[in-house]
Amino acid sequence: MRRGIKMERNDAEERERLRASGEEDDDDEEVEEYNVCKIRRDWERGSESGSLLARSTLYDMDSGDPPADLPLFTKLYTLAQILGILSVVLVGVWLGIYRGGFAWSTPLEQFNWHPLLMTLGLVFLYANGALVYRGFRSERKKKLKVAHALVMIGALVCSIVGLVAVFQYHATEGYPDMRSLHSWLGLSTVILFACQWLAGLLTFLFPGLRSSLRSAYLPIHQFFGMFIFAGAVTSALIGLTEKAAFIKDITSPEKVLINVAGLSVALFGGLVAYLLSQHKFRRRTTEDEVLLTDTVLE
Repeated sequence: MRRGIKMERNDAEERERLRASGEEDDDDEEVEEYNVCKIRRDWERGSESGSLLARSTLYDMDSGDPPADLPLFTKLYTLAQILGILSVVLVGVWLGIYRGGFAWSTPLEQFNWHPLLMTLGLVFLYANGALVYRGFRSERKKKLKVAHALVMIGALVCSIVGLVAVFQYHATEGYPDMRSLHSWLGLSTVILFACQWLAGLLTFLFPGLRSSLRSAYLPIHQFFGMFIFAGAVTSALIGLTEKAAFIKDITSPEKVLINVAGLSVALFGGLVAYLLSQHKFRRRTTEDEVLLTDTVLE
């Protein structure tokens, strides 16, 4: 009993010292620090009631050692970045050399923005937005949330501009819209992506729902995130296949280049899916990210 009273007094003195020295960033962090102290006090007393974290999580928070799987993650993450950049570069080289380059003044050059921006936005940037929490695991959670939202809005803008390019090209040339599986899947993916981004913004960033609702929505958000990425990769592969099918000469350098670009997209998509699906690669929760209720979101 005396030990518990002493610990409470020490906690109060420590909070007062931090407040006086200005070491705390804001009121939220002060409350979170107090909450972590309470977690530790309850656990050291042997009481689990009211605790937010299990013992294993406390051990993770106390340990300064990096997770054992971090070197493997770093290698796979680096390989994924190489494949993603290679995919965008190969698509750009193909369109620049064999399809006349990029412009908004002529129909064909305007169309070329479509495959490039879709690969850049809906595949490469989208994947990196999803990997933000794992690739920059040492950063604070609030910063990662903002970075995640910004990267995703960049991906969404690229996708929308890419759609505008192809629809305007069809209108100029008199081609009908939405006549292929590629167009159906691609447009559906972009629409779902826009809904996903808006829902994530309102739920997790601004203004944000209470933690119980965030906890309930998080698995849904994660599932649709993977679903959208799968749709983006599939749509990109179908689109590249359609373009390659128009080239009759199977030994044509253009056809080979398109196939290599498609292979890069497929490998990139598979590797990103693996990194996102493996629990061992998840970012660890730190003390200053503990919520004020019974939920810890990672």
